[in-house]
Amino acid sequence: MGKINLAHGLPARVGVLGGGRMGAGIAHAFLMKGAEVVVVERDEQAEEGARERVESSVAKSIERGAVDGALPEAKAAILESFSTSLDYAAFADRDLVVEAVPEDPELKRTALTGVEAVLGAGAFLATNTSSLSVTKLAESLARPERFLGLHFFNPVPASTLIEVVVAEKTSPELAAAAKAWTEALGKTAVVVRDAPGFASSRLGVAIALEAMRMVQEGVASAEDIDNAMVLGYKHPTGPLKTTDIVGLDVRLGIAEYLHSTLGDRFAPPQILRDKVANGELGRKTGKGFYTWN
Repeated sequence: MGKINLAHGLPARVGVLGGGRMGAGIAHAFLMKGAEVVVVERDEQAEEGARERVESSVAKSIERGAVDGALPEAKAAILESFSTSLDYAAFADRDLVVEAVPEDPELKRTALTGVEAVLGAGAFLATNTSSLSVTKLAESLARPERFLGLHFFNPVPASTLIEVVVAEKTSPELAAAAKAWTEALGKTAVVVRDAPGFASSRLGVAIALEAMRMVQEGVASAEDIDNAMVLGYKHPTGPLKTTDIVGLDVRLGIAEYLHSTLGDRFAPPQILRDKVANGELGRKTGKGFYTWN
C-alpha cells in the first residue's frame, strides 16, 4: 500500500493530471483535508488556469466557514501544500494520482501510461472517467491491480458522492482503501463493478436522453420537464439543466459510448446532435437547452 496519512485516512501526497473544472475540484477536495497536492497541466496557459481555479475554490470554501481563520491567512496556509507543474516527473513522489483529462479513450490511455511510468512501485493510480471502461483503460498499465476509477461529481466541492469503480484486476485492498479515502474527504462512496456508464452516468444519461426526446417531440418545454423532476421527484436540478451544466458535448460523448455498448436505448436524439453541431454546449457557451448569462 502507498503511504497513508493515518490522521485523515488519506494519501499524504496526491497528484492530479488535468486542472480543468473537475481536476481543480479534485485538487481542492484533497487540499482541504490536509493532503499535499500537485496538478500537472499540458502548457503554461492551462497551468495558470488550473492554479486560478484551485485558489478561487479554496477561498470560497474558507469564506463559507469550511476552516477556521481569516481568509488571507487560512488561504495561504492551505495553498502552501499546493503546486502546479508541466512535467509528469512531479508525480514521482505521489502516493495517489487521479487522472482528470477529457473523456477520450486514447487520450486517457496515453496519459495513464505516462503517469504510471514515473510513479513509485507503491503508488496508486485512478481515473475520473464518468463512463469509459476502467478495465479497458487498465489494459495498457503494468500494474492494473493498483488502478481503479474514482468518479467525482461536478461541482466537486459541493458534491457528496464519489463512485468507486472496481475494474477486473483492481485489488480488493485498493477498493477498500478508496472507500476509506472517500469517507475521509467527507463524501459518500458508491462502489460499483466496472460496467458501461457505471451506475450514476447510466441512469442520469437515460433520464436526460428521454427528456431531450420529449423536447424534440414538443411534449413540453425544457423548463416544464425539469420542474416535473424537481418538484415531483425531488431532484435538485432537472435533467436538461444538468445537461447544460455538464456540457452537451460531454453528454453526447457518453451517450455515443453507451449506445455502442448497451444498444439503441442510448441512441443520442437528433436535438442533442444538432445543438452540439451548432456550438450550443450549455452553460460554458451561454446556450444549450437554456440561455445562460
